Amino acid sequence: MASGMKPAAVALGAAAAGVAVWSTLIERQLFTVRRHTLPVLAPGAAPLRVLQLSDLHLAPWQARKIDWVRSLAALAPDLVVLTGDLMGHIQARGALLYALQPLIEAAPTVFVHGSNDYYGPIFKDPVKYLLEPSRMATRTPDVDNRALTDGLEGLGAININNAATALTLRGTDVQLLGLNDPHIRYDDVNRMRESLAGLETLPSAPRPLRLGVLHAPYQAPLGELLDDGADVILAGHTHGGQVRLPGVGALTANCDLPNAQARGLSVWYDAHRAAFLNVSAGLGNSIYAPIRFACRPEASLLTLEATN
Repeated sequence: MASGMKPAAVALGAAAAGVAVWSTLIERQLFTVRRHTLPVLAPGAAPLRVLQLSDLHLAPWQARKIDWVRSLAALAPDLVVLTGDLMGHIQARGALLYALQPLIEAAPTVFVHGSNDYYGPIFKDPVKYLLEPSRMATRTPDVDNRALTDGLEGLGAININNAATALTLRGTDVQLLGLNDPHIRYDDVNRMRESLAGLETLPSAPRPLRLGVLHAPYQAPLGELLDDGADVILAGHTHGGQVRLPGVGALTANCDLPNAQARGLSVWYDAHRAAFLNVSAGLGNSIYAPIRFACRPEASLLTLEATN
């Protein structure tokens, strides 16, 4: 029996080694664009291309990721939305701004922050990560968030952390409602609503399309964005689970969002209203958890089209 088990053990060990090599060295470098079409515009409206980037977790030495992000300007988006956790190292700001510059210069760009835009990465217990959200803000922030914000704004990006802004894109009026990161309880709905109330709208004009933007898709702020009439909500944070099992999907969303909605397009709804929800699996991972399995790093390209 022992001799019969030896080939099986060797095969199992080889398979495990193969998975480890694939997930740590190969798949996490296979950047891709995930595309969705959403029928949310008024009849006859021109389509809008919205490029969402999330969870770059950029480190200064990640040249391949930087070059790939810069190449996304060729997609010619009408709007770029950055949903946080752009920083993956306390010294990544210069590399990050270089990576994003072609996109911000090519299209109107809005951004919200994630926890890693305030806190540099540290090692975390992977078992605890699977059991409960890593929700805390007890450390002293060690990322210069003010300099990051100034750098993004200096390139022309619009800061919508707990704020709202209005744009007209290809003839469609769009209002963007942004929240700072709920994962570390930096979201402030009242401040965002005060900003929203200050936007000028013509009483006779059609209702603007409303896009909600936040980093971590916790259920409470998703509900607040529904209350404010969001038609589409864009979020990140989950990494799509980062490790997904065939036939099972994500093992965690690292928040109270159902695991089944941890990646891609779904609908978030209550008894009275509904919105499309796109949760990007993001482009990176912590430098202390360099792994992706059955969950390629991604950017999202959403084509908003007219309803019939």
